[in-house]
Amino acid sequence: MGIFGQKKESAHISAPIIKSTFALPPRPAPAFPNMNNYIIVILDSCRYDTFMAAMPKTIMNLGDVECRYSYASWTAPSHYNLLMGLLPHTSPANVYASEYYKKDFIRFNERFGVKEFEFKNLVPQLYLPPFLRNKLGFKTHAMVSLPVLNPKTPINVGFDMFKLMDKHNDMAAMLDEMEFSQDYPSFYILNVGETHYPYALPDEPENEWPRISGVHGVFKHLDDHIVGGKLVEEESEKFFNQEKLDQLKERQINTVKYLDGVFEKLFDIVPKNTFITVTSDHGELFGEEGYFGHGPIMHSKVFEVPFLEGKIR
Repeated sequence: MGIFGQKKESAHISAPIIKSTFALPPRPAPAFPNMNNYIIVILDSCRYDTFMAAMPKTIMNLGDVECRYSYASWTAPSHYNLLMGLLPHTSPANVYASEYYKKDFIRFNERFGVKEFEFKNLVPQLYLPPFLRNKLGFKTHAMVSLPVLNPKTPINVGFDMFKLMDKHNDMAAMLDEMEFSQDYPSFYILNVGETHYPYALPDEPENEWPRISGVHGVFKHLDDHIVGGKLVEEESEKFFNQEKLDQLKERQINTVKYLDGVFEKLFDIVPKNTFITVTSDHGELFGEEGYFGHGPIMHSKVFEVPFLEGKIR
């Protein structure tokens, strides 16, 4: 039984490794000498204050932690924004969006280890993976935990390798599959699921996970209550009380504490000249103003995310 006395049914859909949904042209030689490897780690659903409550010392060795704001409140559109190069923003006042984008995109010169990168370099696709692979000569990889990002979705463009992991909550398994070439720089995006509901560690038995009806496999079972083109209403499940929501928030904090040890391994295996960005795709609500989770929610906590980046060596 779960911590709230309900059984859990697995809704994860395993998928094979799939290359880009579009044919890939031959990879050119690296456009610049001594470019960085670049890794984006997305702690799915991790909000800023739970990250700070965990105080992950290893992760924080990368640099100062900022509270930034995601462009979307749900996994798929947020990852699309991230792969356009629109990393979580600082919400600056009295600044035109165009000016903010210019300054933000200049940072990619440092991240990639290149010169004179600008937003116009992404035209016409406006998407980082094909630009990195086909223009700069990167090897491009994605390993994701959430099925809404599976390799058959449109997000899989410009990747040499795109894999939905067998478990939704095992970042350590991703590290076992990471490889770095001596001839080409590598780009990785890692969508990490431990911080996503049910905030479970890899060795926690599934029957002990919390269970909320309608959260697991939400798309898989979306049509189960539609008969003859009409929605058949069922009695609504009682919303969690604040005590249980506080327990869920504590579970997310504990996953960040656990992941700090996984990052120690990541920092050990990456080569020199590897730039790493750590952030989240969106935040999470734990009872604030009657909300739980993320998605169709307009609340500051669903947009507040941690952001830090840098080189370990």
